[in-house]
Amino acid sequence: MDTLSNIANIAEIVGVIIVVGGLYFGLLQLRNFRQQRRELAAIELFRFFGNPYFTDAYKTVLSLPDNMSAEDIRDNEVELEEAAMLISATMENIGVMTYQRIVPFTIVNHLMGITAVILWRKLENWVLELRSELDSPATFEWFQWLAERLEEYTDVKEHPAYVAHRKWVPSHLRRRA
Repeated sequence: MDTLSNIANIAEIVGVIIVVGGLYFGLLQLRNFRQQRRELAAIELFRFFGNPYFTDAYKTVLSLPDNMSAEDIRDNEVELEEAAMLISATMENIGVMTYQRIVPFTIVNHLMGITAVILWRKLENWVLELRSELDSPATFEWFQWLAERLEEYTDVKEHPAYVAHRKWVPSHLRRRA
Protein backbone atom coordinates (compact mmCIF):
# COMPACT_ATOMS: atom_id res chain seq x y z
CA MET A 1 0.00 0.00 0.00
CA ASP A 2 2.89 2.30 0.76
CA THR A 3 4.28 1.81 -2.75
CA LEU A 4 0.94 2.56 -4.34
CA SER A 5 0.64 5.74 -2.27
CA ASN A 6 4.14 6.85 -3.34
CA ILE A 7 3.33 6.21 -6.99
CA ALA A 8 0.11 8.24 -6.64
CA ASN A 9 2.03 11.12 -5.06
CA ILE A 10 4.66 11.02 -7.80
CA ALA A 11 1.92 10.99 -10.45
CA GLU A 12 0.31 14.02 -8.83
CA ILE A 13 3.63 15.89 -8.79
CA VAL A 14 4.29 14.98 -12.43
CA GLY A 15 0.76 16.10 -13.33
CA VAL A 16 1.28 19.49 -11.66
CA ILE A 17 4.64 19.89 -13.42
CA ILE A 18 3.01 19.07 -16.77
CA VAL A 19 0.19 21.57 -16.16
CA VAL A 20 2.61 24.33 -15.09
CA GLY A 21 4.88 23.55 -18.04
CA GLY A 22 1.90 23.64 -20.40
CA LEU A 23 0.80 27.00 -19.05
CA TYR A 24 4.33 28.38 -19.41
CA PHE A 25 4.57 27.04 -22.97
CA GLY A 26 1.14 28.50 -23.78
CA LEU A 27 2.18 31.92 -22.48
CA LEU A 28 5.36 31.80 -24.56
CA GLN A 29 3.34 30.89 -27.64
CA LEU A 30 0.90 33.74 -26.98
CA ARG A 31 3.77 36.18 -26.58
CA ASN A 32 5.33 34.96 -29.85
CA PHE A 33 1.97 35.24 -31.62
CA ARG A 34 1.54 38.83 -30.47
CA GLN A 35 5.07 39.69 -31.60
CA GLN A 36 4.46 38.12 -35.00
CA ARG A 37 1.20 40.03 -35.34
CA ARG A 38 2.97 43.32 -34.58
CA GLU A 39 5.73 42.53 -37.04
CA LEU A 40 3.23 41.65 -39.78
CA ALA A 41 1.28 44.83 -39.14
CA ALA A 42 4.49 46.86 -39.36
CA ILE A 43 5.42 45.14 -42.63
CA GLU A 44 1.97 45.87 -44.06
CA LEU A 45 2.30 49.46 -42.93
CA PHE A 46 5.67 49.69 -44.67
CA ARG A 47 4.22 48.15 -47.84
CA PHE A 48 1.39 50.63 -47.86
CA PHE A 49 3.86 53.52 -47.84
CA GLY A 50 5.31 52.05 -51.02
CA ASN A 51 1.93 52.13 -52.76
CA PRO A 52 2.16 54.54 -55.74
CA TYR A 53 -1.24 56.10 -54.97
CA PHE A 54 -0.16 56.85 -51.43
CA THR A 55 3.20 58.15 -52.60
CA ASP A 56 1.54 60.56 -55.05
CA ALA A 57 -0.93 61.74 -52.40
CA TYR A 58 1.90 62.11 -49.90
CA LYS A 59 3.94 64.29 -52.26
CA THR A 60 0.87 66.35 -53.11
CA VAL A 61 -0.11 67.03 -49.50
CA LEU A 62 3.47 67.73 -48.39
CA SER A 63 3.72 70.41 -51.06
CA LEU A 64 0.68 72.28 -49.67
CA PRO A 65 1.04 75.28 -47.39
CA ASP A 66 0.05 74.72 -43.77
CA ASN A 67 -3.59 75.27 -42.73
CA MET A 68 -5.19 75.43 -46.16
CA SER A 69 -8.95 75.79 -45.91
CA ALA A 70 -11.31 73.18 -47.25
CA GLU A 71 -12.42 75.72 -49.85
CA ASP A 72 -8.83 76.22 -51.05
CA ILE A 73 -8.34 72.48 -51.31
CA ARG A 74 -11.65 72.00 -53.16
CA ASP A 75 -11.07 74.94 -55.49
CA ASN A 76 -7.90 73.29 -56.70
CA GLU A 77 -7.84 70.15 -58.77
CA VAL A 78 -10.05 67.18 -57.83
CA GLU A 79 -6.87 65.21 -57.16
CA LEU A 80 -6.00 67.51 -54.28
CA GLU A 81 -9.05 66.60 -52.21
CA GLU A 82 -8.62 62.94 -53.19
CA ALA A 83 -5.01 63.12 -51.94
CA ALA A 84 -6.18 64.74 -48.70
CA MET A 85 -8.79 62.00 -48.26
CA LEU A 86 -6.28 59.20 -48.92
CA ILE A 87 -3.71 60.65 -46.53
CA SER A 88 -6.31 61.27 -43.82
CA ALA A 89 -7.82 57.79 -44.14
CA THR A 90 -4.37 56.21 -44.01
CA MET A 91 -3.33 58.23 -40.96
CA GLU A 92 -6.67 57.35 -39.36
CA ASN A 93 -5.93 53.64 -39.76
CA ILE A 94 -2.39 54.03 -38.48
CA GLY A 95 -3.70 55.98 -35.48
CA VAL A 96 -6.17 53.23 -34.58
CA MET A 97 -3.54 50.50 -35.00
CA THR A 98 -1.13 52.48 -32.83
CA TYR A 99 -3.73 53.10 -30.11
CA GLN A 100 -4.73 49.43 -30.10
CA ARG A 101 -1.02 48.53 -29.88
CA ILE A 102 -1.21 46.45 -33.04
CA VAL A 103 1.72 48.45 -34.36
CA PRO A 104 4.06 49.69 -31.62
CA PHE A 105 4.33 53.46 -31.23
CA THR A 106 8.10 53.23 -31.61
CA ILE A 107 7.78 51.67 -35.05
CA VAL A 108 5.24 54.26 -36.16
CA ASN A 109 7.49 56.99 -34.83
CA HIS A 110 10.52 55.55 -36.66
CA LEU A 111 8.61 55.04 -39.92
CA MET A 112 6.77 58.37 -39.93
CA GLY A 113 8.15 60.53 -37.19
CA ILE A 114 7.26 64.15 -37.46
CA THR A 115 5.88 63.67 -40.99
CA ALA A 116 2.42 62.80 -39.62
CA VAL A 117 2.51 66.06 -37.66
CA ILE A 118 3.39 67.98 -40.82
CA LEU A 119 0.58 66.25 -42.75
CA TRP A 120 -1.87 67.12 -39.96
CA ARG A 121 -0.82 70.80 -40.05
CA LYS A 122 -1.47 70.88 -43.76
CA LEU A 123 -4.87 69.20 -43.53
CA GLU A 124 -6.14 70.31 -40.11
CA ASN A 125 -8.45 73.09 -41.37
CA TRP A 126 -9.81 70.80 -44.10
CA VAL A 127 -10.55 68.08 -41.52
CA LEU A 128 -12.16 70.53 -39.10
CA GLU A 129 -14.39 71.94 -41.85
CA LEU A 130 -15.24 68.40 -42.97
CA ARG A 131 -16.24 67.53 -39.39
CA SER A 132 -18.52 70.55 -39.33
CA GLU A 133 -20.08 69.75 -42.71
CA LEU A 134 -20.71 66.15 -41.72
CA ASP A 135 -21.77 67.12 -38.19
CA SER A 136 -19.34 64.45 -37.00
CA PRO A 137 -16.64 65.46 -34.54
CA ALA A 138 -15.14 61.97 -34.88
CA THR A 139 -14.14 62.41 -38.54
CA PHE A 140 -10.45 61.55 -38.81
CA GLU A 141 -10.15 61.69 -35.02
CA TRP A 142 -7.36 59.12 -34.96
CA PHE A 143 -5.33 61.09 -37.50
CA GLN A 144 -5.44 64.05 -35.12
CA TRP A 145 -4.70 61.80 -32.13
CA LEU A 146 -1.70 60.25 -33.90
CA ALA A 147 -0.25 63.62 -34.93
CA GLU A 148 -0.67 64.99 -31.41
CA ARG A 149 0.97 61.93 -29.82
CA LEU A 150 3.87 61.97 -32.27
CA GLU A 151 4.40 65.67 -31.67
CA GLU A 152 4.18 65.16 -27.89
CA TYR A 153 6.58 62.21 -27.71
CA THR A 154 9.07 63.10 -30.41
CA ASP A 155 12.09 64.88 -29.04
CA VAL A 156 13.06 67.65 -31.45
CA LYS A 157 16.55 67.61 -29.96
CA GLU A 158 16.93 63.96 -30.90
CA HIS A 159 19.40 63.38 -33.69
CA PRO A 160 18.21 61.81 -36.93
CA ALA A 161 18.84 58.06 -37.25
CA TYR A 162 21.81 58.49 -39.59
CA VAL A 163 23.56 60.51 -36.86
CA ALA A 164 22.24 58.86 -33.69
CA HIS A 165 22.94 55.31 -34.87
CA ARG A 166 25.97 55.73 -37.12
CA LYS A 167 28.00 53.33 -34.94
CA TRP A 168 25.32 50.63 -35.09
CA VAL A 169 26.64 47.16 -35.85
CA PRO A 170 24.53 44.08 -36.64
CA SER A 171 24.44 41.74 -33.64
CA HIS A 172 26.05 38.84 -35.53
CA LEU A 173 29.05 41.05 -36.30
CA ARG A 174 29.39 42.38 -32.74
CA ARG A 175 30.17 38.93 -31.44
CA ARG A 176 33.27 38.69 -33.64
CA ALA A 177 34.84 41.84 -32.30
